[in-house]
Amino acid sequence: MTGSAVKRALSTLGFAAVAVYCLAPFYWMAISAFRRPQDQFDNTLVPSRWSWENFSAVFSGDNGFGRALLNSVIVAGATTVLTLLIGTFTAYALARLDFRFKNAVLGLIVATTMFPGISQLVPLLKLFTDIKWINTYQAMVLPSLGFALPLSVWLLTAFFRQLPFELEQAAMVDGCTRGQAFRKIIIPLAAPGVFTTAILTFIAAWNEFLIALSMVNKKEMQTATVAISKFTGVSGFDQPFGTQMAAGVIVTVPLIAVVLVFQRRIVAGLTAGGVK
Repeated sequence: MTGSAVKRALSTLGFAAVAVYCLAPFYWMAISAFRRPQDQFDNTLVPSRWSWENFSAVFSGDNGFGRALLNSVIVAGATTVLTLLIGTFTAYALARLDFRFKNAVLGLIVATTMFPGISQLVPLLKLFTDIKWINTYQAMVLPSLGFALPLSVWLLTAFFRQLPFELEQAAMVDGCTRGQAFRKIIIPLAAPGVFTTAILTFIAAWNEFLIALSMVNKKEMQTATVAISKFTGVSGFDQPFGTQMAAGVIVTVPLIAVVLVFQRRIVAGLTAGGVK
């Protein structure tokens, strides 16, 4: 075997090891979800008998999981939309406009990510209690923006800086204003970066747990991640391991769908070519 063949074999083996390490928990979650409740402590790699009982139990009893899923969609969707709206304009200004302390502003925005999230929850909880925002969607969306915006601004600023200035100049020579050039030229070319930011933001907001747990104490307002952590089983006294695994599978499916849908558009945008 030649040296190049050995390197390819080692690379393939390394990729396979990483894939197995990353996917093993998801495989075990899915397999556990399809076990019968009486077999939930089995350690076999494949269920002895496949069952849908855990999935039906997720939406039964007093779990309120259907409403929790709707709450997660609302919170994650609102966080993603607001992050893209604010982050896109902010990143464009930092990448294209000349003003004093521009780099300092960008550094300050990125520096906010260094603060632990738990350190911000106590003052936010006090503030939202005073203004009666506890058990509301905005109490979960606004703190999530504080964590999602710095990342989106950083990513989009780097993406806007890679786009040639000549495109905007040519559009303005042809009669476009700066706003029209931004809307008709820059945004279509920046679609791959925007969709990438949207995916990362939606996944982070969908998986968020600490903020939702702290800002909401009403069952009808809790998100899916919080609802899963509070499962008590169908009867209220049984161990809901299988039900929690089934709920984990249900929560993961939308993320996979979002990635698959937007990945096609990202690839199309990257291969379309921007400068002719």
